[in-house]
Amino acid sequence: MTALEVDLDHRVGTFELSAQFSAGGGITALFGPSGAGKSLTLRLIAGLERPARGRIVLGGEVLTDADGDRLVASRHRRLGMVFQDALLLPHRTVLANVAMAVDGDRRRRRQAAQWWLERVGASELAERRPGGLSGGQQQRVALARALAGQPQMLLLDEPLAALDLPVRRRLRALIREIVDGQQVPALLVTHDREEVQTLADAVVLAQDGQVRGPQPPEVALESTDGEPHERET
Repeated sequence: MTALEVDLDHRVGTFELSAQFSAGGGITALFGPSGAGKSLTLRLIAGLERPARGRIVLGGEVLTDADGDRLVASRHRRLGMVFQDALLLPHRTVLANVAMAVDGDRRRRRQAAQWWLERVGASELAERRPGGLSGGQQQRVALARALAGQPQMLLLDEPLAALDLPVRRRLRALIREIVDGQQVPALLVTHDREEVQTLADAVVLAQDGQVRGPQPPEVALESTDGEPHERET
């Protein structure tokens, strides 16, 4: 099943992006060095920017059609997003942060938020504030919030990059479990080869503004063997 189809061109200053790829079930890694266009591609999929040309289709629905002047607002795209910064509201409890993603009355939102916090192993954090949480705890909460909106797809923009290695490995296992258990596909932006090896079912390569794929992880890693592992800016 093809969950996502992207065919677009875009320009920011002197940087030119050309992205033609698809992503199906499971986890697709959007992999490449710093400055290759990975995060920009994710912003375009999320509807945070309008491409100069092309289309983005999710689950058969056209989200962006630059030529046909269609741009579904970001808030109306059924996408769950997790960034390197968890972006939790500091004045709200963890439970309230997650509940914001749920439709319905207050009781339903709180029940759903609690369920998702339990699902990601963070139920004991429900009444705490984000400022008192570790980086790994914050990302668990951010993942619960992304899933609570019942997305058609997760967009993960290097959510583990700032975490210590043992925490990263635990959260990789959690992401794998969530994607498989909830049957929600994910597009994971990463520059980390180990992340690709342990998580990716398919890989879309980004290099100098050219974003193409998918291909098997072992093929993608072999073709990029020896390239520097830089962090996306």
